Amino acid sequence: MQKENNTAVPSSATARVRHRKRSNEFPRKEISILPVQWHALCFGLFASIIAPFGGFFASGFKRAFKIKDFGDSIPGHGGITDRMDCQMVMAVFAYIYHQSFVVREGISVEMILDQILKSLTFQEQQILLMKLGQILQERLEHS
Repeated sequence: MQKENNTAVPSSATARVRHRKRSNEFPRKEISILPVQWHALCFGLFASIIAPFGGFFASGFKRAFKIKDFGDSIPGHGGITDRMDCQMVMAVFAYIYHQSFVVREGISVEMILDQILKSLTFQEQQILLMKLGQILQERLEHS
C-alpha cells in the first residue's frame, strides 16, 4: 500500500488479490425449512437412533416377568408384539411429541385479555381501552 496525503491507497496488485478472493467465495444461499420438515427430522432421528432400543426394552420386560415371548400368532416368530417393539416406542414418542410440540393450546380472547390486564396498572388499562376504541372506530369508518 502506498500512502498519499495520509490516506491509504491500495496498489493495483493488492486490489487484484482482493478481487480474486471474492470470486472464489461460495455464493450465500438461504434455505427455508418448513415446520413440518423440522418435525420429520425429529421423527427420523428418533426412529433411527432411539427406537431400535425398543427391542431391548421388550426383552428386559419379558425377562422380568419370565415370559418367553408375547404370543404365538406366527409360529416360531414370537408373536406379533415381538415384531412391534420399535413401533411401540415410536408410538409413545409420537404421542408425546405431538402433544408437546405440534398441538397448540386453545387460546381464547379472555385468556389473552387476562394476561394483558394482570400486568397493567389501572391508568394503563384506561389508555389501552381508549387506543382500542380509536382503532375500532377507524376500522368502522374504512369499511
